[in-house]
Amino acid sequence: MMAYQDLRGWLSEVEKLGQLRRIHGAHWRLEMGAITEVLYRKGPYPPPAILFDQIPGYPEDSQVLFGMICSVERMALTLGLPSVENGIALVRAYREKLKHFTPIPPRTVKSGPILENVDRGKDVNLLKFPVPLMHEQDGGRYIGTGCLVIIRDPEEGWVNLGTYRGMVQDPTSVSLYISPGKHGRILRQKYFDQGKRCPVAVVVGQDPLLFLASGNEVEYGLSEYAYAGGFKGEPIEVVEAPETGLPIPAHAEIVYEGEMSPGDSMEEGPFGEWTGYYASGERGEPVVRVKAVYHRDHPILTCARPSRPPSDYSFAKGVVKSAMIWDELDKVGIPNIKGVWCHEAGGGRLLNIVSIKQAYAGHAKQTLLAAAGCHAGAYLGRYVIVVDDDIDPSNTFDVLWAVATRTDPERSIDIVRRTWSGPLDPAIRPGQKGFNSRCLIDATRPWEWRDEFPPVAESDPRLLDETFEKWRRVLGL
Repeated sequence: MMAYQDLRGWLSEVEKLGQLRRIHGAHWRLEMGAITEVLYRKGPYPPPAILFDQIPGYPEDSQVLFGMICSVERMALTLGLPSVENGIALVRAYREKLKHFTPIPPRTVKSGPILENVDRGKDVNLLKFPVPLMHEQDGGRYIGTGCLVIIRDPEEGWVNLGTYRGMVQDPTSVSLYISPGKHGRILRQKYFDQGKRCPVAVVVGQDPLLFLASGNEVEYGLSEYAYAGGFKGEPIEVVEAPETGLPIPAHAEIVYEGEMSPGDSMEEGPFGEWTGYYASGERGEPVVRVKAVYHRDHPILTCARPSRPPSDYSFAKGVVKSAMIWDELDKVGIPNIKGVWCHEAGGGRLLNIVSIKQAYAGHAKQTLLAAAGCHAGAYLGRYVIVVDDDIDPSNTFDVLWAVATRTDPERSIDIVRRTWSGPLDPAIRPGQKGFNSRCLIDATRPWEWRDEFPPVAESDPRLLDETFEKWRRVLGL
């Protein structure tokens, strides 16, 4: 069982960890975004969860939360994992839980705190909440960043939750951008191909566990509610949204629901994204025409500010992606995987490192190809590096040392072309987006003459441990 029930319980636990920062009086226009960035770049490590209140122009009890899952401790809390020391240990704990994981479908209840306040018709106003303008060049205020977009498959009936960005066009309309290939886009297109409107509910204040589930690659056909329930150890309680009948979290903070119609679009973007660029420009995107809004008393709007890493997304995305890639490598039979790390500098997608204990000729190349092509590693990847098992894949310096000293570019680097990219890829020219290439770097000792490779110039680990224990006080360690 989890240590908390909903976002408010989670915040209480985070405060006990000493990782919650309350900021009073910041403005929704750029200030909240800039404060968040300052804390990421110049504040303590790990950065805290940031709760804004007393926001100018809004009721004093209005609140906005950034930085939900940007630390090892908060990730472990959210996933119901034991206390761990670092990112690789967190990845291992996550994978261990997956080995015994059973999805638990949601449980429908008649009511919940989300229905404490209901706005319909002329009372609908999304800007009653302090929706931030995050970056200076953003095309508008984004209510959809730390969110769940809920769509039901019109043919098979399963429910998908995805994290997709939503720009407020006016108090009752939101342009919703979903990247090509994402499950929500596939389901939406099914409705449009049949000439039908697509019902949608969007949660913009929720348990961070649901946010984690919705923002990562859960297998097609499995609802993120069931995935989150498996980690929680009990069903997620949902209520049927009155307008669409879609299941919404009973303990959510804020939900809006409505419909998207074929051909009904408005200009969306630009928006500073997780790659660290305004990469996708401005284009027409389908619009949610909002029919109703539900919220708790004293609601908390959840946001995730993407930007040049580190950002709201980069750490959590990298941890979950690392575990997923590791799991997929195991499933296809790649042996001796010692660690996987999706680097924050790549936004948790663009730079993926795998550590292996080599077992046969071609083992490193097999690992490279599998890591680049598996579902969790395929979308918007760029570089895959394989290192030996003496290299910690999460240690940037050690990885670069391996690349610098164990590779010869002619032998060690391969390029795979026409792979899965998307509109957010900053390195692909506008108008040409869709495909990109992958650079595969074998930074292991060459298999054919690994026994002749120069030994590493460092002390034996036992000598280091003995020296540390003997001299630690003198050295101030």
